[in-house]
Amino acid sequence: MQAEVEVQQEQEILYKQKKKRLTRKKLDSWLLLLPTLAIFIFFFLLPLFFLFITSFKTFDAGSGIGSEWTLQNYVKFLFDKFYLGVLWRTVKIGLLTTLVAIVISYPVAYQITKANGRLKNYLTLLVLSPLLISMVIRCYGWVILLSNNGVVNNTLMKMGWIDKPLTLLYTEFSVVIGMVHVLFPYMVLSIMGSLERIDPSVIRASQNLGASPIRTFFSVVLPLTLPGIFAGSVMVFSLAVSSFVTPAILGGPQVKVMSFLTYEQVTTMLNWPYGSAIGFLLIFIATITIVVYSKLLTRSEKGVAIQ
Repeated sequence: MQAEVEVQQEQEILYKQKKKRLTRKKLDSWLLLLPTLAIFIFFFLLPLFFLFITSFKTFDAGSGIGSEWTLQNYVKFLFDKFYLGVLWRTVKIGLLTTLVAIVISYPVAYQITKANGRLKNYLTLLVLSPLLISMVIRCYGWVILLSNNGVVNNTLMKMGWIDKPLTLLYTEFSVVIGMVHVLFPYMVLSIMGSLERIDPSVIRASQNLGASPIRTFFSVVLPLTLPGIFAGSVMVFSLAVSSFVTPAILGGPQVKVMSFLTYEQVTTMLNWPYGSAIGFLLIFIATITIVVYSKLLTRSEKGVAIQ
């Protein structure tokens, strides 16, 4: 009986020691995380929190931000046809950018994964090279190409295809083109990650069973790369709807999106409460999109696992 009691006491001591070690490990982890967490809270969460509070404040052109609380800033946006049109344009440009990026990026990612050795490295570097150039410079490059006296219009007129310059710049078309150029590498890398994880034996098995290359692609390759497509779509859409530089340069005042509208309200009109409300509606849209895409991604991964 006494031996059993001693064994039980030893087990309790070992359990307490193990618990202390685990507690110490957790404490060490939090201490290592603390500097990064403090920077994140101080430089990201706190400004967002104060902007969120500001979005519920009143505004007066003479005195500035008021002290009273109101929902008028959100009501003004959600029940005004002009602002709802800006919201729809922002979402539409984001969706078009994502769709075009998928169509263009998939063949490129597929060919890069098929390449070997140095060629694969060179092609990957070529895809990533635009990220080394300033976004402003890339956008002004498109201005040179798409303006009325630009390369595209001059070429088309010299070939006799058009009689007068087409309106390509300061349109939704130019914004989508610029967005795709800027966000193209993110989609390619995301799809490449999914393609490289496919077991080659699965493709060989499909071909041995008599499936054509097209049938193999749509029945095997494409379903297995859906997680990469969804992940890339989340990044591209979120960055597209929140982008400011590209719509401002290639769209101008003619193609107003929510980011440009926020900038205009804050810097030109000095209406910080309304600008904050527009900004948080934009954050809400991006967050909802990420949540929906995450659920779709989870379902697609479960479906692939079942198959």
